[in-house]
Amino acid sequence: MANEATLIVELESPINFTIANLGGISKGALLKLVDPMTASGAGMANANIAGIAATEKISNDGTTKLGIYRRGIFKMSLSGAANVGDSLKADASLNYVRVAGLATDSSGARIIGHALETGANNETILVAVNIGAGGQS
Repeated sequence: MANEATLIVELESPINFTIANLGGISKGALLKLVDPMTASGAGMANANIAGIAATEKISNDGTTKLGIYRRGIFKMSLSGAANVGDSLKADASLNYVRVAGLATDSSGARIIGHALETGANNETILVAVNIGAGGQS
């Protein structure tokens, strides 16, 4: 997998979420939230966000719990341009973030966090990850 988020500053310890035993998950992968308190890497477009995988999960290793970061400062890849302070959400492209532009983007756990620097398409920027902390002003 590519474009995984890189932890720069840990603000909280990872929280254990349920995961499927099938399939692997890369450290730094952006994961969506499904019920009940379960993390999945499938279908990230307009997804509610569980967080970022703290460790690698190997396919079919019997593990059904994984530590997920929900707060921290991460280096993340952009889809499209973003300005400092923009609210960010998951892009349909795996492990990319993009500006949350629609009213439906800026509520609940769809907001990953906020851009700490300006960046262009395919650049990596620092992101203050704080799942569901709020939308655009």
